[in-house]
Amino acid sequence: MLPIAALLSIGEKVLDKVIPDPAAKAEAQAKLMELAQKGELAQLDFQAKEMASARDREVQIATSEFAPMLNKIVTPILALGTVALTFLLYAVIIFVDVDEESKDILIYVLGALTSAVTMVLGYYFGSSAGSKEKDQKIKDLMK
Repeated sequence: MLPIAALLSIGEKVLDKVIPDPAAKAEAQAKLMELAQKGELAQLDFQAKEMASARDREVQIATSEFAPMLNKIVTPILALGTVALTFLLYAVIIFVDVDEESKDILIYVLGALTSAVTMVLGYYFGSSAGSKEKDQKIKDLMK
């Protein structure tokens, strides 16, 4: 993942191309530096490194000849189980006639599982949340 200095360098290059007016560019650069000082870019960098670290750990375990088979398969099995259970509960709510009291509980559990599935998919396929935040902050700087 890119360090903060590299992110600032990229931000300045974007500003050079997008804002031709020197005064507006200087103001945008000042705001970019302010964001860096506040630590918002550092937080985005930390989150990206944390996700990369978790994925690297998973790869190391999966490819290690010394790791037991259970350690290699537990994360994918839990992820698949979470996704399967979520879709099963969706099917139950849609196709099975459930009484009102049980339906409320099922919907609550389904909400929690849907959040878990979002995290599972973000882990395995990447999350664009940090990228969206970075893009929004650069757009804000352009204004």
